[in-house]
Amino acid sequence: MPRTPDAKGHVPFGEHRTWYRRTGELTGARPALVVLHGGPGSTHDYLVGLADLADEGWPVIHYDQLGNGGSTHLPHAPAGFWTPRLFLDELDNLLDALGLRDGYVLFGQSWGGMLAALHASARPAGLRGLVIANAPASYPLWLGEMRVLRDRLPPEIDEVLLKHEAAGTTDSREYFDAMMVFYSRHVCRLDPWPREFAATFLEIYNNPTVYYTMNGPSEFHVIGTLRDWGVEDRVADIAVPTLLLSGRHDEATPATVQPYFDRIPDVRWEIFENSSHTPHLEEPDRFRRVLLDYLEERV
Repeated sequence: MPRTPDAKGHVPFGEHRTWYRRTGELTGARPALVVLHGGPGSTHDYLVGLADLADEGWPVIHYDQLGNGGSTHLPHAPAGFWTPRLFLDELDNLLDALGLRDGYVLFGQSWGGMLAALHASARPAGLRGLVIANAPASYPLWLGEMRVLRDRLPPEIDEVLLKHEAAGTTDSREYFDAMMVFYSRHVCRLDPWPREFAATFLEIYNNPTVYYTMNGPSEFHVIGTLRDWGVEDRVADIAVPTLLLSGRHDEATPATVQPYFDRIPDVRWEIFENSSHTPHLEEPDRFRRVLLDYLEERV
């Protein structure tokens, strides 16, 4: 079980509030690991196991991005409100509020990895390291690979998906059941799903404002505001040691991750052979070893 947090609460963010939890003491001996969850529109829950790194002396900061979890919900905000810039500003605000600017490491998973890469590309002075986990470098690359992965589904499953996507009935039970065939192959291959991952999944669909606006109704049907967005033109500016993580069966396929590896100057890539999009849950022992080796050797 993850360690009990040493502190949790909210920091003001303009008129809103960002929820956070800190595990481990901020002594300055080692930089804090700040965890950026996926989505956009997810919550920190499925990454809560990273709190165990505090046992090795690495303080860990989790937070829920605006619009979800313990942070302010804004179900009536217009689509134009939800932008990558908003979430970059929220991260900057959190770092300042918690006094982390002198030294921190970012761990970004999925969309959070893209956000972390964009933050790192500005070369902030206090950033000591970067972990980009299961993150595509752009949504156009992601969408191209989604078609490849969907073509490998049983034909009758993809037919159901296509039918409902064309009809705009992606909220139907039939679509959900077909969607889960894809998710069980390329999002989390554990059966049953761990409780913390199921909790995050339910949070998205109980409060879908951000996910539906920026992404769309499913991981592979991206029709939201991010559909043409990416960070590959910025990642060459990243100046800290970077660890890439992905799963062999990941929806973030090697083709979507390759631009990070090709363009970041100091980068290492670890692929988890028995994982999809959540190797921290699917191969936790190896994941912990890889992450701790990176932190101990490079940060």
